[in-house]
This record gives sequence, structure tokens and C-alpha cells, in this order.
Amino acid sequence: MARIAGVDLPKNKQIGTSLTYIFGIGRTSAAQICEKAQVEVSTKTDLLAEPEVVRIREIIEREYRVEGDLRREVSQNIKLLMDIGCYRGLRHRRGLPVRGQRTNTNARTRKGPKRTVAGKKKAPTKK
Repeated sequence: MARIAGVDLPKNKQIGTSLTYIFGIGRTSAAQICEKAQVEVSTKTDLLAEPEVVRIREIIEREYRVEGDLRREVSQNIKLLMDIGCYRGLRHRRGLPVRGQRTNTNARTRKGPKRTVAGKKKAPTKK
């Protein structure tokens, strides 16, 4: 089993797809990594030789920011937006969509489950 950047890659998938399990590596960068490491993209992960895994690991460590470093950078960027009080930062702070989506309907992923607001209770009338 190949372990790259602290992630166990799935054995039964092609290396081009397996590399996308690493946070910060998508399909395009996975193909570029395989090309630089001189590994066929369609090779299954469990069929990789140890030197090939080492080459892939070195390329990722040298040229890409992945996993913990990338997550830390993204969270720092969001924290900066919130600290300077820009519009995007306020949307992050309030837990609302940041990129201009509508919120009258939808936006449930960002806003969370519906919270029912109770109406005013009527006082009992005397007869």
C-alpha cells in the first residue's frame, strides 16, 4: 500500500485517481505528477514499484502544497478575511454563502437545518 503525504492511497484504483485522495491534488495535477515521475497514469496503485512511489512522493513534497500545510493556509486566509471585516469575511463569520448565491431559498448546506421561529401566542379571550 502506497502512503504519500500521510494518506493511504487505495490499492485497487489507478494511480491517477488514487492521487486525488490527497487534499490539494486534483485530476490535472495527478496527471502532471505521473508524467514527471515517468509513471503510467493507468497503473494500479498496488502494482507500483517502490522506486516509482518514492519518485511520486518526492515530486509532491518538492513542488506541491498538500494536506496539513494547504489546510492551514486556507484557514488562515479565511481568518484574515474575517479579521479585516470585508464582505466575504462577514459571510464566513455568519455562516452564509460567500460567493453570491441566493439565501431566500436553498443555502441549507451553509445555513444548517431549518430553525422554526415560533409565532406570537394569542391571549385567551373571555366570553
